[in-house]
Amino acid sequence: MAAPHSSTREKIIDSAMELFAYQGYGSTGLSQVANKARVQQGSIYHFFPTKEELLAAVLERRKQLLWPDVLQAIWDRFDDPIERVFKLLDQYRRMLQSTEFSHGCPIGNLAIELSESHPNTRPLIAENFDNWLKAVEQCFHEASRKLPEHVDPRRLAIFVLTTMEGAVMLARTYRDFRAYDAAIASLREYIEALIESEAQWGGRRRSPSRRK
Repeated sequence: MAAPHSSTREKIIDSAMELFAYQGYGSTGLSQVANKARVQQGSIYHFFPTKEELLAAVLERRKQLLWPDVLQAIWDRFDDPIERVFKLLDQYRRMLQSTEFSHGCPIGNLAIELSESHPNTRPLIAENFDNWLKAVEQCFHEASRKLPEHVDPRRLAIFVLTTMEGAVMLARTYRDFRAYDAAIASLREYIEALIESEAQWGGRRRSPSRRK
């Protein structure tokens, strides 16, 4: 059983994480966090002397939750690495739908809001993006025999991330999925074209080391 202090700290972080995701960091007061966590506001200051320290704890928690909350169910269900990427993107679409466009990518939201005003927080935001990118990059590494030799898995993962973030932003702006679906469809067409190109021409171009 967790110690009371540990439980209180976790409740504060979880409550702040949800509030920051739905209404932004700047619009969330510590009194709101305390009310949601059902703790005294003084408890927040006990664990987090400043609001920015609470933000840092939230970003650390986001890093920890990437696998169990975002990736694991998809990775366990789907073996094909390319399909994992598109199921991940579909998960963001379903999140937008279930929240009526009120919940975008929590890291993307904080990046837009805080990158200039909170430079000390920027590295933690970048670490969250890096972890996401590494997971998608690994998918493209696993699918490398389906892709042309010149394809860089890291660059392709960055393409996926920027497509998703832009698609989420447009969906939330327009309050519909036309831009989101168009962006993801174009991404899929591009990756399928790479796979088709490799299937048609790859055997002729591959170096001996890649045939192994």
